[in-house]
Amino acid sequence: MHILEQIKVAQHDVEAILDNYFSLPLDTEDSIKKATHYGVLNGGKRIRPFLVYETGKMLGAEKKDLDILAAAIECIHSYSLVHDDLPAMDDDDLRRGRPTCHIVYGEAHAILAGDALQTLAFDLIANHTFKIPAPQQLKMIAALSKASGIEGMVGGQALDIAATDEAISLSALERIHKLKTGALLNCAITLGALCAPNTSDYTFSQLKIFGESIGLAFQVQDDILDVEGDTFILGKPQGSDLAANKATYPALLGLDGAKEKAQLLLADALNALSNIDANTESLASLAAYIVERDH
Repeated sequence: MHILEQIKVAQHDVEAILDNYFSLPLDTEDSIKKATHYGVLNGGKRIRPFLVYETGKMLGAEKKDLDILAAAIECIHSYSLVHDDLPAMDDDDLRRGRPTCHIVYGEAHAILAGDALQTLAFDLIANHTFKIPAPQQLKMIAALSKASGIEGMVGGQALDIAATDEAISLSALERIHKLKTGALLNCAITLGALCAPNTSDYTFSQLKIFGESIGLAFQVQDDILDVEGDTFILGKPQGSDLAANKATYPALLGLDGAKEKAQLLLADALNALSNIDANTESLASLAAYIVERDH
């Protein structure tokens, strides 16, 4: 199966889990339920759920356990996008070609929808009966908390805001993206591995290298697409990062230098996978897709 077809399967599976949750008669106010559902069903590729599924499957985890983790990490990712799009942050009217949550439901509901998605992630993990022992379940909650918070995604967002209109070094830019994008991508891999019964420390260490490499590669390619891409394909205005005076890899390295950086990161990712005693073919295909995609 081609990598895009595999990603679509993961996309379908995680959206079915999330749709099922929002079809429940939740004891809440109707418009916040709708805004929260809208925020999570945002047309995304669902790369993080794919990483949960493929890492876990590769190491022998249970599918129904992986479903919960895939949904949880997508809730965190989606909440961050709902908040990112707000006027106080990136002030975007479109997300993947459709109106952003605050445009449809208003700013107050978008803030609350993001808050609700963040807590739902931990609700899902804490209240599921996993096949693996409870200490591993606790490690999942700890990993997702760290990756989402001030030493993870939120910290990366804050560093990104601080760097706007500032001249920053390549190492400072990498620090931003290791936290802003990489922490959650890496966490998806960690969650999949924690869901498996006997993942070795060595496998965890190689998966960490893989995750860090594709996390940075993802951002490098995003920056390249912001220069070269098409607004219709990207679902956001081309050049929006340049217009916002954001530090990017092409701005620091030049377009050719950024492309070379993406290829070096891909090589690092593939090398780490070659050290893992399992069928890493799907993860390798994803790594290649990340640096070759056009949107």
